[in-house]
Amino acid sequence: MKKERSALTFRRGDAVAIAGVILFALALMGYYLFFFSAGEASVARIYQEGQVVRELRLDRDVEFVLEGDFRNVVTVQDGKIAITESDCPGADCVHSGWISRPGRSIVCLPNRVEIRLEGGELTDDDVDAVVQ
Repeated sequence: MKKERSALTFRRGDAVAIAGVILFALALMGYYLFFFSAGEASVARIYQEGQVVRELRLDRDVEFVLEGDFRNVVTVQDGKIAITESDCPGADCVHSGWISRPGRSIVCLPNRVEIRLEGGELTDDDVDAVVQ
């Protein structure tokens, strides 16, 4: 009499298919990380009430205060930026911590402030700008 196989039996071809899918996923991930990985941001644009109030290079350490309905202390140090002090309710912007990669942002809703990191480069001739 012949032995019957269950419909859920794991076969050698199944293992080959699973290995192929895993290899394809790893290759796709490697391609993405190699060609599309976010490098270090070099420019921080600081918006208040939708207007750019400052543009900073992250390779220069600086600390300044943004005044509005509330007070935010913005610190750039070692290629990273953070809101280090704030008197706004909850201080969620302070809890966002340090950021350094393009596409990241810090937002202080009560003071209507947003810090966006971008990979664009400023030249040495560029200075901080205030838009009114």
